[in-house]
Amino acid sequence: MVERIDDGQLTGLGLARVTGFKQAHISNFLNKKRSLSLEGMDKVLATQHMSIFDLLDPSEINRRASALPLSPDDFENIALTDRNAIGDARILNQQIQYVLKFRRSFLRRLRADMEGEREHWERFVALGVDKYDGSSMHPRLQFGATVLVDRHYNSLKPYRKGDANIYAVRRGRTCSLTYAEVVDNHLVLRPHNHSFPVEFLTIEAGRASADYIIGRVCFVQSEP
Repeated sequence: MVERIDDGQLTGLGLARVTGFKQAHISNFLNKKRSLSLEGMDKVLATQHMSIFDLLDPSEINRRASALPLSPDDFENIALTDRNAIGDARILNQQIQYVLKFRRSFLRRLRADMEGEREHWERFVALGVDKYDGSSMHPRLQFGATVLVDRHYNSLKPYRKGDANIYAVRRGRTCSLTYAEVVDNHLVLRPHNHSFPVEFLTIEAGRASADYIIGRVCFVQSEP
C-alpha cells in the first residue's frame, strides 16, 4: 500500500474511503502503528484487487506449493464477481470483488466445449455460493464456498462419464448453480437435494439451451 501511495496510484484518504475505515485508522496502519483484523485486511485486499499471494514471497509460495520452481507467470488472475456480472462477456473492473490465483497448468488441462460464439468471453470467472444454492446442491456445494466457472463449456455433454455437470445457469440478470438438461423446449434445472423443487425454463424461439448456460463449475473451493 505504501508503495502505491508513493507512486501516486493511491492516497491514504482514498483507501479509507473505499474500505469504510476512518482515515486515522488507515494512517496508523500505513505507519505500522496499528494492525488490521483479518476481516479488515480482506477488505483492503479486495478494494485493491489483490490476493494473499501478492503479499507473499514468491520463493515461499514455490517451496510450499511444489517441488518445481514456480514464477508469477505460472499463475493466472481470476476475477471473483457477483451473479449480476457473471453472464457478461467481459468482467469490468468495478464488478470484481476479489482476485484469485490459479495455476495456469491446471487451467490449461480443463477441456472446453463451446456452443455458439464464446471465443471473446473471458473464459474463467469465480463466484461465491449463496445459501440457496449451497442448500439445494448440498453436499456437492456448500454455502460460503467459491466455485470456478468455465464459460467456454456451455454444452450439456457430461465432462466425465457418469458424473453430472454443475452449471451456472442464467436467470434474467442473475444465475443459479444447478444440474441442467433439456426436455422438449424447456431447460430443466435439477437440484442435488431432492427436498428442493425442480424448475423449468422455457427456451425462447430462436434460442438454444447453450444461450442460458453461463458455464460449467470446474472447481470448488470450500470455506475452511
